[in-house]
Amino acid sequence: MGTAARHILAAIRGDWTKREVERQIRTQAARRAGLPRARVSAVLAQVHPTAIENFKNAYSVEFLDLPDDHSEAELHGALLRNLGRFITELGRDFCFVGSEYPVQVGHQDFAIDLLFFHRGLACLVAIELKVREFRPEDLGKLSCYLEALDRDVKKAHERPSIGVLLCATKDNEVVEYALNRTLSPALVAEYQTVLPSRLLLQRTLRDLYAQLTPETASAAPAEASEPRVLTGTARGRRSAKARRVR
Repeated sequence: MGTAARHILAAIRGDWTKREVERQIRTQAARRAGLPRARVSAVLAQVHPTAIENFKNAYSVEFLDLPDDHSEAELHGALLRNLGRFITELGRDFCFVGSEYPVQVGHQDFAIDLLFFHRGLACLVAIELKVREFRPEDLGKLSCYLEALDRDVKKAHERPSIGVLLCATKDNEVVEYALNRTLSPALVAEYQTVLPSRLLLQRTLRDLYAQLTPETASAAPAEASEPRVLTGTARGRRSAKARRVR
């Protein structure tokens, strides 16, 4: 299936608005431009072989309108207020379960930032938020949460839970070292508060146009241009000219 067809089908399934279609095209364009695939642990690849197709290396959350110096609480609250759009960004089959989901280990109480269920993978997905760079010790805490979910929350017919560390930034080499030794099905991803440039969007729209109408692709403009907006005076002149022609 071509890129254009995938966008059309996704828009239909997700009932996207025109603004959301544009946004999705821009984020997908960035990924095709060379962003690496999601970095997952060896255990995750073994337990859920298709998981890498359901998670991204980076998630665009520009719709949150967060300040540059936002806190974890601000990020968490903004995601909850825009939960529908966040689920669209996560992808198909994600179902929201809870926020600050409580788990107990021994005599201590913990709270998972966001908990989802993935219908396709048939498992719980715990998301921990970090408004800083990824640190290897973050995986230890996440592993504890996943064990608690599998022991006390997961249903018998469900598959092992997956953990996602959603960080502001990450050093890919540090991530690789940390994931290679972890025994948990986990992955590390970034969140991005700014969309790719409009120029990248224009190039992608041109590619889509070429796929939809290959016979006229050569006649397409070099770059997509902004639609012309006629003022009331301009419309009047055109109408008068049309009447003279008739």
